[in-house]
Amino acid sequence: MAKAKQLKVTLIKSIIGQKPAKVASVRSLGLKKINSSNTLPDNDAVRGMVASVSHLVKVEEI
Repeated sequence: MAKAKQLKVTLIKSIIGQKPAKVASVRSLGLKKINSSNTLPDNDAVRGMVASVSHLVKVEEI
């Protein structure tokens, strides 16, 4: 079986001053501090959250 794709998401900018919906998206991605990273499954829900905060995060496919 093929290995499921993963995304490594890293917070590169602060969430201070962002709208509450953006802060909630960052928190639900499992990111707390700048330079914190989390590995998540590559699915539509995660891609949507990443797209909504694309100016704050860096994404790498694993």
